[in-house]
Amino acid sequence: MNKSFMADKPLAWQKRAPSKLIENRVCFAGPHAELSIYDTYEQAQKVSLKASSLLYCGMVTGAKVMHTKNRENISFLPHESFILSPDEEVLIDFPEAQLDLPTTCLTIEISKERVAQICDRMNDIMSSSPIPTKTPIDPNQPLHTLHTQATQQLLNRLTSDFVQNDPDRDLLVDFGVSELVTRILRHHGREALLRFTQHNPDANGLTCVLHWIEQNLALPLDVNELSKKACMSRSRFYDAFKRQLNCTPAEYQHQRRMSRAYQRLQEHVSVTEVSYELGYQSLSHFSRRFHQHFGVSPRQITQEKLN
Repeated sequence: MNKSFMADKPLAWQKRAPSKLIENRVCFAGPHAELSIYDTYEQAQKVSLKASSLLYCGMVTGAKVMHTKNRENISFLPHESFILSPDEEVLIDFPEAQLDLPTTCLTIEISKERVAQICDRMNDIMSSSPIPTKTPIDPNQPLHTLHTQATQQLLNRLTSDFVQNDPDRDLLVDFGVSELVTRILRHHGREALLRFTQHNPDANGLTCVLHWIEQNLALPLDVNELSKKACMSRSRFYDAFKRQLNCTPAEYQHQRRMSRAYQRLQEHVSVTEVSYELGYQSLSHFSRRFHQHFGVSPRQITQEKLN
């Protein structure tokens, strides 16, 4: 799975000769955020990375192995996101780095103040959520996930905005950083909501519906039936669902199917079996939807994990 964030390195990046072989860093400052691009040209172990603010990490080429205080040997590959809380340290191994084939990673450090502003705004929007949404990232559990095509497109655009000398650069960077933080918070909030519904499926109409969808991912959705489970009219249920989850029930089911598929593929379950488990009519349809969502094929996931 060697697909990178960017088809080509930005010109400003290409022109700079490395000053060191391990974690050679090039920085681009922006409002409330800083983009760093790291190239490593030789194998190394337990290299420390830490920041005083929220740190988004994304692989460009190669592979890393991450070690946090709570987890060891976390494989970090292209097309994956790794997010660290402020002041959290991660130790990094570089098992594949070579002089002519460096391991490349980007980080975006986002100020606590900007994260707090966006978090407060989302809390206002999500004020009727059945669980609290105050904490953007659990400090004991770094967020490590295979991100979607939409997130990758955002990263491509944001990296270009940081690097380019555009008169509107700072405004565009701030827009991109705001969208990235919103995506992180949305992902974190949904994971927290899912955990809540597992233990409190009958807390309200929304948790009842989310629990049913999670337990029946292979079944087609009927909005009329879901609204009955939520004890709401169809229009009220639809509006409440979109307000809380920022998507329609069908879109939410697709996202959950993709997350479950990725999890099952990591467990070495065959692509055919995963497709059948999630209710897809054909293997080609499942593979196409997976590729559209993540930008890689299901077989690439199984091959990487087996390797």
